Amino acid sequence: MATMIIVNVPEEMVGDIGRIPVDKRRAFGLGAQRMLWYAEDGDVLVLPSPPSRDFMDYVTGLTGTRASTLRFVIPPPGRFGPDILTADRLVDPVFLRDLGKALADRPVDRIICTYGDLAVTAMASAVGAQDALPGHAFSAQGGGALVNSKAVFRAVAAGNGIPIAPGVITDLPEHAEATIESLLADGAPVMVKQQFAGGGLGNEILSRTGGVRPAGAGSVVVLEDREAVRRYVSDRWEWLTGHKGHSLIIERYFPDSTTVYAEFVADDDGCVFRGAGEILMEPVATGEVIPPQSVRPGEVAELVEIGRRACEPFRVMGYRGTLCADAIRTPDGELLFTEVNGRLTASTHLHVNLVDRVVGRERRDDRVFLERAGRWAVPSFAEALSRLDGAGLGYDPRSGLGVVVTADYAPVTGRVTYCAVAEDLDAARGLEERVATLLSDPVS
Repeated sequence: MATMIIVNVPEEMVGDIGRIPVDKRRAFGLGAQRMLWYAEDGDVLVLPSPPSRDFMDYVTGLTGTRASTLRFVIPPPGRFGPDILTADRLVDPVFLRDLGKALADRPVDRIICTYGDLAVTAMASAVGAQDALPGHAFSAQGGGALVNSKAVFRAVAAGNGIPIAPGVITDLPEHAEATIESLLADGAPVMVKQQFAGGGLGNEILSRTGGVRPAGAGSVVVLEDREAVRRYVSDRWEWLTGHKGHSLIIERYFPDSTTVYAEFVADDDGCVFRGAGEILMEPVATGEVIPPQSVRPGEVAELVEIGRRACEPFRVMGYRGTLCADAIRTPDGELLFTEVNGRLTASTHLHVNLVDRVVGRERRDDRVFLERAGRWAVPSFAEALSRLDGAGLGYDPRSGLGVVVTADYAPVTGRVTYCAVAEDLDAARGLEERVATLLSDPVS
């Protein structure tokens, strides 16, 4: 039996796809190749475009997967072209025919997808693989959007005693204006959030004065008085509601907080803890550290315990698969939860593949993993590996130490994502600093 791996990109993750610049869509497509980290012998991968040979050989060399046994199925280009796997591509009749042929001699008993949306469930049903998708019945009725809604999260969290930031959900501009003004008048900055968006890209911070350091949002907007608030809500309402009339989330913003998460797998028996980490916001997510380094062990235990309680209602509803509870630790030491993501996250491939599979679960407790996204500018993926090897920084499987290149965006952005694996945070930072020197001092 085989696993089918699908790298879909629904709008519940990225917002209105039609408004995403072409270069960013191309980058999303390259990021889809990270799903190669999940592949094992004989698996079937549904990708937006054929994988890079250099990247595939590198990943499978570390995971021990025989690349020659993998089968790739690429749907025809869709409404937004060939760069990302949109819903229309996954239900394309030509693709479904080709996928059926690809599965004829290797039936699947498990489906791993980025997000269990309606297109994935329809595709699975069309090729007779619905039983291989965990939680298919729930997802086939739109459950994925329910679990990934920030508005639904706040309602579920509030109803189950999960600590969240003061705030409201609204679909009325007048209510939004009054709430924002009330928080600002009390001297607190405000975070406004689109209902569906990831990585902080659908968030903005509002403040009465300048000098607020953004984290979790790309910018800070200064609103000096009630009239400025009124203009902001009026001018930005379409954006705030995702250009689709979604609800808007308004919360108090806590500057200088640490962003952390606890990730679980929801199955029939409960929410099984997978791992925790700390997300580096500069000002939006630029990487992460596993395990969290800026919070005390007791606080991590609290994160896991409350995070499990935050995820459990979604499991009871019928969701199956990855659930990640995000939270902030405020400067006063308060732990406030911000959302639950029912999908593969930017952290999942690290826990499942790099931490447990490549480095090894037996080393989990004496290693620190520091991933940096899009920080290292290189001419190509091959050149990145050459520079690492020439400087003696490449990952060494025998010691379980070194730098792993986890994603290749070089063809679009000229950058790659890497993860420094070290014995402690200082050593991981040291590897990061040494990688930085390779920018101006390439290995010959």
